[in-house]
Parts: sequence; C-alpha cells; structure tokens
Amino acid sequence: MSVTITLTDQDKSTLRTAAYGAVSLIAAAGAPHKGISHGSIALTSATGLVGHVLAAKSKDIHLPGKSVAALADQVLPSLTAAMSLLAEQDPAEAGNFRDTVLVAIEAATHADKGQPAPAVAAMARKIAAALDAA
Repeated sequence: MSVTITLTDQDKSTLRTAAYGAVSLIAAAGAPHKGISHGSIALTSATGLVGHVLAAKSKDIHLPGKSVAALADQVLPSLTAAMSLLAEQDPAEAGNFRDTVLVAIEAATHADKGQPAPAVAAMARKIAAALDAA
C-alpha cells in the first residue's frame, strides 16, 4: 500500500524555502563556498517526493534577509513547518526531508575535510533543532 501525498504549491514553496534556506544559513554563518556547492548538490540529489519537490525548477524561493538573524527568522520556522506538513501526511517523507537537509548541511560544513568553524557548527545545530521541533 502506498501513501498518496498532496502538496499545494504553497507547501512545495515551504519545502524549497526551508531546504535551500538551510544551506543559505550555513553560507551566511561562514561555510566555505565549495561547501555551499556540495550542500546544494545534496539537495538536488534527494529522492522520493522530497527529491521531486527540491529538484523542480521554481522561482518561489524568497530569502530576503539582510542579516543572518533575519534569514534565520525566516528559515528556521520554515524548517519546522515543512516537517509538520510532511509528518501529517507521511512520516516517512518527513524523515526523508530531515535526512536530506541534514546531509546537505553535513556536506556544506565538511567540504574541506576539517572541522567547521564554531559559528557554522552552531548554525548547523540550530537547523537540526528546527527540524526536530515539529
């Protein structure tokens, strides 16, 4: 038996904003450019419904924050909202989204094979906490 998930255009926008916003937050916290590329590639490499949503060509990702704090004020609640809306319909896809974002963050923070800077590591913990808050 398969579960059919119905996502509105707004739901899809929330997922994309949350996922790509998480990588943007890591960039704003000081992750290396190479790492951000790895994080973005990880998002487009996702599978399942989440993979289809993140790989879609869209112009609905708006991250207007002019500071890390403003960006975090938008992205962290979006991560929690994305987890909540997926968990309501299919807990497995919620887990897929969580894993996808965490892999992207891991790729972005460890691209140079060293330890991430303290600010980057702190932002990664905040992202993980927002994912788990749902």
